[in-house]
Amino acid sequence: MEDLSKRWKSLSLSEKEGPGLALKSNQASTEFSMVARFLTKRPINLEAIANTFNPLWRTKSGFRLKFIGDHLVLFSFDSKEDVDRILAAEPWSFDKHIMVVSRYDNKVAIDCSEIATVAFWVQVHDIPIRFRNKEVAEQICEAMGSVRQPENPNECDGGSFIRVRVALNISLPLCRGRLITLDNDEVHWVSFRYERLPNVCYWCGCLTHPDKDCEKWIESEGSLSKEEQPFGPWLRAAPFTASRKGFLSVPGFYAQRKAGKHAQN
Repeated sequence: MEDLSKRWKSLSLSEKEGPGLALKSNQASTEFSMVARFLTKRPINLEAIANTFNPLWRTKSGFRLKFIGDHLVLFSFDSKEDVDRILAAEPWSFDKHIMVVSRYDNKVAIDCSEIATVAFWVQVHDIPIRFRNKEVAEQICEAMGSVRQPENPNECDGGSFIRVRVALNISLPLCRGRLITLDNDEVHWVSFRYERLPNVCYWCGCLTHPDKDCEKWIESEGSLSKEEQPFGPWLRAAPFTASRKGFLSVPGFYAQRKAGKHAQN
């Protein structure tokens, strides 16, 4: 059926199959939709999904959900703001596996292969202090995926590290870090840690399957040891909160005195 849908232009259509039905804009749904792809292999049910995300999303008018494919669920909302907020809070996981969410505009058919990008907060560690700023960290992370600008730039400074919002293709291995060359031609390694990282394969670094389903592990017939894993739990970042920021901006002494006098007047 899917092949016919793609090849209909090259087919010779009968009178009943030909054009004749014109859809009008007022027939289209006015809902705001989001498609979710669940990468767990376990069977899932809508009630479990609703019970998991209802207290997390806290939508204004609730939401509706239905299966549209294998481990593929369509979420419908009455508020665009709810969809924007949920997408901005990625990543989401279900059953400890990544859940890939994507906005759906109800105008085109859903292509599961295009639902493969998830935005993560990536902590960039070990940047030399003189280069430790938002612009440099974003430049370092450009090789990983598409860098997104946060609404609040103050969320980027973690004190000993810089946080960068990056949209990653989950079918590709996670980057453990990156080699950079400093202004004195010294080669330096910066490491990456991922916030809210769900299950990840420590053999290949992909989010699409657990360790025991990795081709590298299967081909070895279980002969590999954990010490040989190129990835590990050190990829996970500790939860970040604004209260953990270790910096403070202090105005000049006389500027502060003048501001105090103006306030009194």
